[in-house]
Amino acid sequence: MKKILIVEDDNFLAEIYKAKLEKQGFSVEIAEDGEAALRKLNLDFFDLVLLDIVLPKMSGWEILEHIRQIKKYENLKVIVLSNLFEKKDFERGVGLGIVKYFVKAETTPEDVIESVKNVLQ
Repeated sequence: MKKILIVEDDNFLAEIYKAKLEKQGFSVEIAEDGEAALRKLNLDFFDLVLLDIVLPKMSGWEILEHIRQIKKYENLKVIVLSNLFEKKDFERGVGLGIVKYFVKAETTPEDVIESVKNVLQ
């Protein structure tokens, strides 16, 4: 079973994604901030991270920079789901190896779930 970590400080949104992804057969955990995300990533192995950028304690970019330094995660798939969308944000994500960048206001949960399924198949 593929394992997904959702890093999102909006608990309502995180729970929606968790329920929808579990319904598709994925194992899902939630981290509400960067410190919790790094703790979970060190304790377990995940196949994909669904990552918000604006988070308490540590930005999504900082988390992603940490992830890219962990040997077991050199090929980790990361999908960004954020309210930020300027060209520089997208380019920074691409530079850090993300596979997809979604803007929350322009995206449905179904779009994200389809993308997760495509990335992990």
